[in-house]
Amino acid sequence: MSLKKSVLIIAVLLLIDQISKFYIKTHFVLGESVAVFSWFKILFIENSGAAWGAKLSDFLPVSESTGKLILTVFRLFAVAGIGYWLYDTVRKKSSKTLIWAVSLIFAGALGNIIDSVFYGMLFNDSYQEVATVFTDRPYGDLFYGKVVDMLYFPIIDTTWPEWVPYFGGTDFRFFEPVFNIADMAISTGVGILIVFNKRAFRKVDKEPYTDSWDDYVSRTEKE
Repeated sequence: MSLKKSVLIIAVLLLIDQISKFYIKTHFVLGESVAVFSWFKILFIENSGAAWGAKLSDFLPVSESTGKLILTVFRLFAVAGIGYWLYDTVRKKSSKTLIWAVSLIFAGALGNIIDSVFYGMLFNDSYQEVATVFTDRPYGDLFYGKVVDMLYFPIIDTTWPEWVPYFGGTDFRFFEPVFNIADMAISTGVGILIVFNKRAFRKVDKEPYTDSWDDYVSRTEKE
């Protein structure tokens, strides 16, 4: 796969991701949801931390704002690293499976880093109001944006039976995390690397085999 095709894949995914986030941010109040099916809802939440909403300040003795800045800077370095990985796989003419996987991971990482870096200074707060873009009262600064999530699949939404030890009578939901298109791209890319590992990392001939005239004559004489 050429670098141009890889860039096209990334651009399409990034466009879909950002359009969906802009729409949700400018049409939904934080916490608002719309049921598409009983097992699928559009639920607007914002994530200022890492995966599953975890924050660096939960684990290190730093303030929440400092933890957010460290996390965003780390994501920038991670995106740069993934970008180089993609360039290197294309340059080495690696398998299409590997290039597809890395392209998906890079597109997803880039989609979420855009939120983290720019959304704080582009939008006003979504709490109890629908946000506007290019506002004169942004909710944050550069590097202090929150990632917009909206895809929610409560495929199973029930209550544990009373006879179940410890969990009896409590709510049980599967699948509970709320995510976005960028998260889907990352998860799909990682899934491809895991499921199709051998195919992704198989050796590919970098150059077509060519014979010199002497090689041809020598092989003909042997035959």
